[in-house]
Amino acid sequence: MRILLLVHSFNSLSQRLHVELRERHHDVSVEFDVNDAVTREAVELFDPDVVLAPFLKRAIPEDVWRSRRCLIVHPGIVGDRGPSALDWAVLNGEEEWGVTVLEAEAEMDAGPVWASAIFAMRAATKSSLYRREITDAAVDAVLSALTRMESKTFVAKRSDLSDANIRGRARPVCRQSDRAIDWRNDSVEAVLRKIRSADGVPGVRDILFDRPVRLFDAHRAENLSGPPGAVIARCDGALARAARDGAVWIGHVREERDKALKLPATHVFAKESANLPAALGYAPIRYEEDGAVGMLHFAFYNGAMSTAQCEALRAAYAQALQRPTRVLLLMGGPDYWSNGIHLGLIEDAGSPADESWRNINAIDDLARDIITTTDRLVVSALRGSAGAGGVFLALAADEVWACENVLLNPHYKDMGNLYGSEYWTYLLPRRAGTENAHRVTQARLPMGVAEAHRLGLVDRILSPQGDAVSMARALAADADFAARLAAKRRRRAADEAEKPLAAYREEELARMRLNFYGFDPSYHVARYNFITKVPKSRTPLTLAKHRSRRGRAGR
Repeated sequence: MRILLLVHSFNSLSQRLHVELRERHHDVSVEFDVNDAVTREAVELFDPDVVLAPFLKRAIPEDVWRSRRCLIVHPGIVGDRGPSALDWAVLNGEEEWGVTVLEAEAEMDAGPVWASAIFAMRAATKSSLYRREITDAAVDAVLSALTRMESKTFVAKRSDLSDANIRGRARPVCRQSDRAIDWRNDSVEAVLRKIRSADGVPGVRDILFDRPVRLFDAHRAENLSGPPGAVIARCDGALARAARDGAVWIGHVREERDKALKLPATHVFAKESANLPAALGYAPIRYEEDGAVGMLHFAFYNGAMSTAQCEALRAAYAQALQRPTRVLLLMGGPDYWSNGIHLGLIEDAGSPADESWRNINAIDDLARDIITTTDRLVVSALRGSAGAGGVFLALAADEVWACENVLLNPHYKDMGNLYGSEYWTYLLPRRAGTENAHRVTQARLPMGVAEAHRLGLVDRILSPQGDAVSMARALAADADFAARLAAKRRRRAADEAEKPLAAYREEELARMRLNFYGFDPSYHVARYNFITKVPKSRTPLTLAKHRSRRGRAGR
């Protein structure tokens, strides 16, 4: 089928559907919902069998949905209506939620239902649920809806809200007053639900140190308590604030002022937090061990790795190498493995160019340490997605294992034609070959694990329930382990003799220095637009196939 993805932005759900539909040989193009005229033009150019809208903030023009089938992906159960479906589900503590694919009509979220899928809720942020359960359910529901369309026998029906079996209902926009925190009377559980319901966007409005902020990234602070409302401790960028029956870690905040950025709480309140006692509990980096297998976790918020975090992770990696293990699993986090350097802290720095340089060198140091580890096998185990430098950091390991629902974005160019480092010019061609390496980095498209496996970027595909630790134990116990380790040492020595790692790094950083300090400001403009969420004014031609075809035809 010819499918036009109409989106507000190319978010995680849109990318996953783009990957899944292309993997099934559908002809897919993308258009950003800039305005009605652009949408009409895209439909005319691509002439799709169906317009699929997985992430919109405006209604599809009436003349478009009347002229061809338009399917809306709604992140709510059958019958649910309104723009805050998942917000309310988290805030109300729903035990089960779902996704509904329905046909666009005049009334929002009220058209005939083509498919739906349900899932059990986790105690997690709205963003995490969206990236994982909502996205998985949306893929299932969309594929079911397309199959029903192709059958030409299925008749979509409107949900009858008077039916007692339908739990969904029309809901208003979830406002700040609905999630306002009463620190004196709210329990820890209530505070967590309120902040988690707004994580990502819009955050919960509150006051910290007499300054208005939005709160994000909340976690239970075990074994901490204090006067309700008081900020009582700090740990790894987070602040602990007491509630009625305990305390909550606040990992990130955004000040209530124009162009303010979402940043680590102790970074925003550096002076105020300096006098707070340090406590354990908010730990993005942690190490575990199971026999001959070590597991290094690094669950950085949104997968961004600051200079300090890269340095801390490098130190933790060095400590892990002191342990008598045979296999070291690099686990990343459950939502993201890594997305490379921390663009938010770079944007906030006094000199973004200088901080970019420090950050890229810090992540390069970590990548070098992984590449040059020869006394054990290192495996990148991706349970969450990875992008840009995070992908190439994963390739520094001996093997890459990835869950089947993971997305990879192995390119940098969308960030103002950034060249990239992390030794990618060494790591990518040796896995995918020179031709494929060039194609992947130029395509600027998200990649699913199946494609990454075909290209050699992923060695093993894990099911969502896949046990990487059991697989690592088997790898450590393999009779050929010693021979494989010896072969690894020989290969590393041969590669170093042919071209030293330092030479790859020097060449990459020479290009990066131009991105950071050169006359072309594209990287700095693109970073600012990305961090401050400036809407795209047009769809990149790498996504809008229908527009690139028109361009070729005009030449």
